Amino acid sequence: MKIKEIKVKSIIVKSNLPEGDFVINPYIGCQHGCKYCYARFMKRFTGHIEPWGEFVDIKINAPDLIPKDTNKYKDKSITIGSVTDPYQPIERQYKLTRKILERLIPLQPHLGLMTKSDLVVRDIDLFKQFKDCIVALSLSILDDKIRKELEPLSSSPNKRINALKEVHKNKIPTALFISPIFPEITDWKKIINKTKSFVDEYWFENLNLYPSIKREIYRFLKKNKPELIEKYKNIYSKNSNYWDIEERNIKEFCKKNKINCRIYFHHN
Repeated sequence: MKIKEIKVKSIIVKSNLPEGDFVINPYIGCQHGCKYCYARFMKRFTGHIEPWGEFVDIKINAPDLIPKDTNKYKDKSITIGSVTDPYQPIERQYKLTRKILERLIPLQPHLGLMTKSDLVVRDIDLFKQFKDCIVALSLSILDDKIRKELEPLSSSPNKRINALKEVHKNKIPTALFISPIFPEITDWKKIINKTKSFVDEYWFENLNLYPSIKREIYRFLKKNKPELIEKYKNIYSKNSNYWDIEERNIKEFCKKNKINCRIYFHHN
């Protein structure tokens, strides 16, 4: 793992997310090394030649770039962790995310965090100081053996579920991002039934076979689920309506069970 400390000129940047005004990414790269991560496109802009998951740049001056007194972000949303995980293992050492949160408290934005790590519970004391805050954990694989293949250094499913319980217990709104949904592997109904007593809303995203990850996914299938290779080829063929049907099933299930949901499917 190549770790490097860098200084940046800005840390709160305008968001390209479907919902949201600004994003903060305390790191470049991510130790979790998820095989399906869309954020590997960042390599085009950073000059890294190392494989995705084998480098992290630490934005060492990030907390100092957050203004101390401004109304610019009041009633605006700030999401922490759009192209990196703010609670990846290196956060235990650098505490960048925690320092950023401390600086954001006086600004009182609508705060959202996304992570795959149970380390998020460390900062519950800070989340409580925001008037509007939601903590989202991403989870789409309950089988820990498969999780280790797809997300090598992420927290186990059980640790993430327990983290959601702890955040909810402290009266902080929670979201579970079931993403990406792997056909025939992700059991989203089971995930919902296992967690619905302590999750306020569910977000859904399907597996998008970007050209940058396609080879990785088929390599994973060949090793772990070879019987699914042909099915995936059919699902991702031009005339497939698989994801239209799956989206309809999710909406019907959530409506029937009074589940708050948002769907962010890629249909192309």
